[in-house]
Amino acid sequence: MAQDTERDKMLRGEWYDANFDEALLKERLTAERYCYTFNQAMPGSEEQQEALKNLLGGEIPDGLSVLAPVYFDYGGTRTELGAGTFVNHGAYFMDGGGITIGKNVFIGPFCGFYTATHPKQFAQRNKGLEKALPIKVGDNCWFGANVSVLPGVTIGSGCVIAAGSVVTKDVPDNSVAAGVPAVVKSKIEP
Repeated sequence: MAQDTERDKMLRGEWYDANFDEALLKERLTAERYCYTFNQAMPGSEEQQEALKNLLGGEIPDGLSVLAPVYFDYGGTRTELGAGTFVNHGAYFMDGGGITIGKNVFIGPFCGFYTATHPKQFAQRNKGLEKALPIKVGDNCWFGANVSVLPGVTIGSGCVIAAGSVVTKDVPDNSVAAGVPAVVKSKIEP
């Protein structure tokens, strides 16, 4: 029976070696290189579009717009961006746990989606251990500037997340959430 890889553990949301596992380091280096190419290319150029295809693992969804710079830990193998989605400058997708962004989502500048967490005990952190939990965002959401979404969070469709918010818990459909930590402030009538 084959032993589980660190990637297998990552995909199951278990503790895994994120810092010293050669296979994961190689995957992240590949994504980092695609990010570099995308971020350094002339905006809208064929070179930039090709780098985005590589980052997303294939075709670019209809109407997707991503502005440089953008950063992915793993890219297309772990992040899915929906059609009509707009990603503003400086977005970061720490996507070991997987990030799914729905259709027609507006992501403001300098937003971060962070699927990884680390042990509280420094001895465990120093071993490179990490756990990655998925983030899911529904359709037709709007994220103001500098929003942080933390591991394991699901944000329903039709939500507005106010600038500067830190989303630590799930947000139901058609909600306005704001604050640190973000809380639902009101409902939006669809």
